[in-house]
Amino acid sequence: MSTRHLVDPELLPLLDLWPTMSLSAESLEQARRWESPKPQVVDDGVTVERVIVPGPAGAPDVALYLFRPARLAKGAGCIVHMHGGGYVLGKAEDGAVRLRPIVAALGCIVVSVDYRLAPETPFPGPIEDCYAGLRWTFAHAQRLGIDPARIGVMGESAGGGLAASLALLARDRGEFQLAFQHLLYPMIDDRTCSNDPDPLTGEFIWNRASNRFGWQCMLGEEPGEAEVSPYVAAARAEDVAGLPPTYIATGALDLFRDENITYAQRLLAAGVPTEFHVWPGAIHAFDALPDAAIAQEANQSRIAALRRALTAKPRA
Repeated sequence: MSTRHLVDPELLPLLDLWPTMSLSAESLEQARRWESPKPQVVDDGVTVERVIVPGPAGAPDVALYLFRPARLAKGAGCIVHMHGGGYVLGKAEDGAVRLRPIVAALGCIVVSVDYRLAPETPFPGPIEDCYAGLRWTFAHAQRLGIDPARIGVMGESAGGGLAASLALLARDRGEFQLAFQHLLYPMIDDRTCSNDPDPLTGEFIWNRASNRFGWQCMLGEEPGEAEVSPYVAAARAEDVAGLPPTYIATGALDLFRDENITYAQRLLAAGVPTEFHVWPGAIHAFDALPDAAIAQEANQSRIAALRRALTAKPRA
């Protein structure tokens, strides 16, 4: 039975803009060529610069997209961003529509990482690309005009999964201390592919078939196996203590709802300051429809959370 009647009515146009596609090896190239409608970019004074930085050892260089505000706030922070796309789709430059309003509103810099995609580059390539981008950002904080104590990570969907794994990797390597992690409907648990399906989640935009395909490509094996690294599936981490203050938001009808709820609960139980939202009637990527009231409210919530994260007293 369809869950269409449970979807917030203002979000229904998104189902026409972003038709649900069951990804497979046969449909991947077609999906990569498809471009979603993009709203007109307003003149907000934000500039975008593409820079090439050293990649992981023995791997290609990594492209970063730097979003700068017209006026950089004094002691500004920085958001290292990873785009969504199920680990198999998307590119950093497509994030302009989502990232420009954040940069303009907060006077911060966003560094978006154009990481390599699976299946051509499975784990650990994509997360190591992201770590290379994070390393470059910390190393060039003075040149960028940002406070290294105010650098955090952010991502949506698969980008949220990479951001969550990047926070774990940064904690464990001990090279940098992140100020926050900001995760929007993050793709963090391959075991969702093998769990009993919830009939109320995952019908639209990103369904179970696409989820299994994305995880197969990223892992190079079937999802749900016993030995999966937390640096690819953050929900696999045995210990989540010591992670930075966290914001997680998801939709009530999103396939990732339960894995997001569980991760938020574990963070709270480990003493990690965590803000968590479940938006009623919301499907995957619901915030991409700017005219919907619930999308506007969700985006205002994340802007407010990012403002608090970027201005909070640095952790000891």
